Amino acid sequence: MRITIVGTGYVGLVAGACFAENGNEVVGLDIDAAKIARLSKGESAIFEPELNDLCGHNLRAGRLTFTTSYDVGVRHAQIIFLCLPTPSNEDGSADIRHVVSATREIARRMDGYKILVSKSTVPIGTFQRLTAEVKQLYSGDFSIASNPEFLKEGSAVEDFLKPSRVILGVSDNRAFDCLRELYEPFVRTGAPIIRMDPASAELVKYAANGFLSTKISFMNEIAALCEKIGADVDLVRMGMGKDARI
Repeated sequence: MRITIVGTGYVGLVAGACFAENGNEVVGLDIDAAKIARLSKGESAIFEPELNDLCGHNLRAGRLTFTTSYDVGVRHAQIIFLCLPTPSNEDGSADIRHVVSATREIARRMDGYKILVSKSTVPIGTFQRLTAEVKQLYSGDFSIASNPEFLKEGSAVEDFLKPSRVILGVSDNRAFDCLRELYEPFVRTGAPIIRMDPASAELVKYAANGFLSTKISFMNEIAALCEKIGADVDLVRMGMGKDARI
């Protein structure tokens, strides 16, 4: 398939390299000209095991290219992934201005059906916001989808190539069928592709992050208690972890 990845940061570069490794034609799009120049020469500022080799291999094979041009990126793609930063505002809310801006740039150039897929961590309801943004600038058929990522630093390539699950938040069968076809080679080991509505997919990312943070906070409290009573937190952790429910 023909894929454009908007944003060549940690998530975007990993996604682009892994999609290309599976035989897709991938364009990495970023407005940072210096970064694109380096990436086009096989140089990346991101250190992640296997990533540089994967990028270099697919660059040489012609399956992975980079550009600063939205015209090139939109014209190339059947599926466009938004992998852009959503930093926190002063009140703690997510700043989605980069996601919205990129969506507008894409919509202005669309001349046929495309699937826009958000991989960024965005507030619930962003699906409706992006749908409205596209409709203001483009009157043809399109789909918006939510596809949260669950990558861990140090094992991001492995996590992407062999995911524990793939979450597809879609509202139409056309988008689901296309994205399922794209991801099926990554789940040959039996991991599920889970279809849900976009709002639920957006919430899955926050819920998973919150649950993992809660586990860490809980064990920190147990560690503090162990210090007070003279218990061994590693033994307590091991004893808890042997419970299949935990």
